[in-house]
Amino acid sequence: RSVDNRFKAAGVGLAVTALLQSSTATVLILSSFAGRGLIATAPALAVMLGADVGTTLVAQALSFKVGWLAPVLLVIGVAAHLSARRTLTRQVARAIIGLGLILLSLKLILAATAPLTDTHLLREALEALEGEPVLALLMAALLTWLAHSSLAVVLMVMSMAAGGVVSLGLAALLVLGANLGGVLPAIIATLASGPEGKRVAWGNALFKLAGVLVVLPLLHHAVAAVALLDAEPARLVVNLHTAFNLSVAVAFLFLTGPVAGLTEKLLPTRPAADDGGAPRYLDADVQSMPALALANAERETLHMGDLVESMLDRALAAIRDGDREAEREIAALDDDVDRLHEQIQMYVTEISREDLEPEESRRLTQILAFTTNLEHIGDIVDVNLMELASKRRRHAIRLSDGDLDDVVALLGRVQENLRLALGVFLSGDLEGARRLMKAKRQVSEQERASAEGHLNHLSADNPESLAAAGLYLDLLRDVKRIHSHTAAVAYPVLDAAGELRKTRLRKPKRTADHGNGDVAAEPV
Repeated sequence: RSVDNRFKAAGVGLAVTALLQSSTATVLILSSFAGRGLIATAPALAVMLGADVGTTLVAQALSFKVGWLAPVLLVIGVAAHLSARRTLTRQVARAIIGLGLILLSLKLILAATAPLTDTHLLREALEALEGEPVLALLMAALLTWLAHSSLAVVLMVMSMAAGGVVSLGLAALLVLGANLGGVLPAIIATLASGPEGKRVAWGNALFKLAGVLVVLPLLHHAVAAVALLDAEPARLVVNLHTAFNLSVAVAFLFLTGPVAGLTEKLLPTRPAADDGGAPRYLDADVQSMPALALANAERETLHMGDLVESMLDRALAAIRDGDREAEREIAALDDDVDRLHEQIQMYVTEISREDLEPEESRRLTQILAFTTNLEHIGDIVDVNLMELASKRRRHAIRLSDGDLDDVVALLGRVQENLRLALGVFLSGDLEGARRLMKAKRQVSEQERASAEGHLNHLSADNPESLAAAGLYLDLLRDVKRIHSHTAAVAYPVLDAAGELRKTRLRKPKRTADHGNGDVAAEPV
């Protein structure tokens, strides 16, 4: 909802980047979201326009010599984290520590580059760039890419301008080059991503490139206009940086749609490969962020659940119609389920290496348990049900219409409850968990009633009926096993609500058997 229009999106980008103090971090997060389909390209580009303005606000703040703020933030953050008892407080404390570390790193960069301004070689190199605007742009862009921070380069240029090492004209060129080079780290970082993830970085690059091409011929006038606000060299450099990004944001905010369309033409979506077992959402780049990584694992688990549901659907065709093609499809689907299960387990194991909150640890355990149950369902369908379907076809075992209807109805009910289980897994809905447990009892009762009714009509004199009975009972048993694994997702939800009994056994009672103290259990 925060990016449902371009103005809100730009505001979100500005706020997030002002906190992260890095537009590169923002574009990488957006690229990851876009690659997983969580945000469209156009609103992501609007967020980036705001993010580019947000990073200039950090430069504005740092131009007022707030280096003293870094140790203050670090002390406050560490003290708050050590004394916090609530999860939210600890997260806020970590954010404060992060801000302090970023401010400290920028201060160290400025301190490390300060001696360079006094070197004769640097002065000669900078003087050579005075008459070479294109070379100056490229040098600043290269330096920004090496530093992986346009903010650090702008602050360095500000320091050199304040010390008279560079003229205002060259400082302005270097600022433009820093803005141009600031897009390179994100482009390079997303080279291995899909086209959806690349579009955000390339769209942002198009904004910056267009802005530089427009401003470059008018740079002298732009510097004069910004100097009207504050002619002091250091302030002029920072104000020019802000004015450039603000102008780009205003100019392109209404063109995010066309630019998004252009990036989609330049980077078209690749046809989806027919590989159901390939993970779609397990983004390794966010494994150090447990909340995002767990959300990815949840989505991949739902993908795994969809494959298992497809297996159940094909199992109906194999059992009811003797469809051999369905048997082959189930074998392939089971391989996909096994691969996904392995990938999710490995991904979640990496998440567990991070410092997790108690709720995150519980969720991680639930993901591991549910994916294991889904994998067991796949094995039962592929190994047990398909063996029975093949046996029925090979030996021409005929089930009565009533028996076949019982199996099909029970399997159809399991399919419905699998969909309910996926919803309970995602939402933790207590009412859904109760319905699952009620359905488990009903399926058990239905299986028991069907088996008893069938055995009552069994004829020992008819070998064909004995073979059919064995097949029928085995089918019922395996479908019931599948449902037990399906309903298992309800246990953590019911346990958290205090609605799960510790044992199904009643307490034993003592019986007066000649006073010998024998103990007999109450009937269950």
